[in-house]
Amino acid sequence: MAISPTAREIADLAVGAASDKLGQDIRALDVSQRLGIVDVFVLVSGSNERQVGAIVDAVEQALWQAGHKPVGREGGREDPWVLLDYGEVVIHVQHREARSTYALDRLWKDCGELEPAVTA
Repeated sequence: MAISPTAREIADLAVGAASDKLGQDIRALDVSQRLGIVDVFVLVSGSNERQVGAIVDAVEQALWQAGHKPVGREGGREDPWVLLDYGEVVIHVQHREARSTYALDRLWKDCGELEPAVTA
């Protein structure tokens, strides 16, 4: 199954917003071949819970401004892991320690990584 243009747009916006807030080790994984309901997982690390909250706020704002509304959200501003569900794209913003503990990168290591979008 190929990644839809909408999923690609959401992933690109999320990656850009996370990068603007100095998110670390940002990866967009193509999970469309493994999962039937999600195309992309975006993984982002923050150095502390405050930065995790700032990244989440920036991602939500960028996607809202582009007309994308979340399906759901797990976790709050002070949590070490916040999950943003945009249907075809699930964004995981984690404190570095939580990312190391839960090792989503390792769990989904067989999935390809999306190439960054080319901007003019």
